[in-house]
Amino acid sequence: MFRQITETVFASPQIGTDAIAEAKALGIVRIINNRPEGESEDQVAGDVIAAEAATAGIDYVAIPVGHGGFSQAQVDAMADALDTAEGPVLAYCRSGTRSTLLWALARAKAGDSPAVIASKAAAAGYDVSPIRQLIDMLSAGK
Repeated sequence: MFRQITETVFASPQIGTDAIAEAKALGIVRIINNRPEGESEDQVAGDVIAAEAATAGIDYVAIPVGHGGFSQAQVDAMADALDTAEGPVLAYCRSGTRSTLLWALARAKAGDSPAVIASKAAAAGYDVSPIRQLIDMLSAGK
């Protein structure tokens, strides 16, 4: 269920409380929820995931991203959540795509190569082409 993007970053579709044990077994130290609350009736609420993560000793951060796109504040929050984690991170949303795209933007902001970002995302089964121009601009600005 978890797709590995880098050695320390995983993306996933919506998780349930049962996924917390799997995350713990992988050494995940932070779970990042990129899904807005109430996006669908079948999603597990963020506070339920947060409580289960806390019980397992895993940090939880919510950076909700709607279908309207990404803001600079969201990119900054994702970069901070990734940079301050003291171990592997799992980011999730409905399909894992928004989490991967937000990771890509955060890494571009840090100056990573757009080609490397795209390659890592593709190897995990995600396509960053819808935001490739933004990745290029963020990376060039570093």
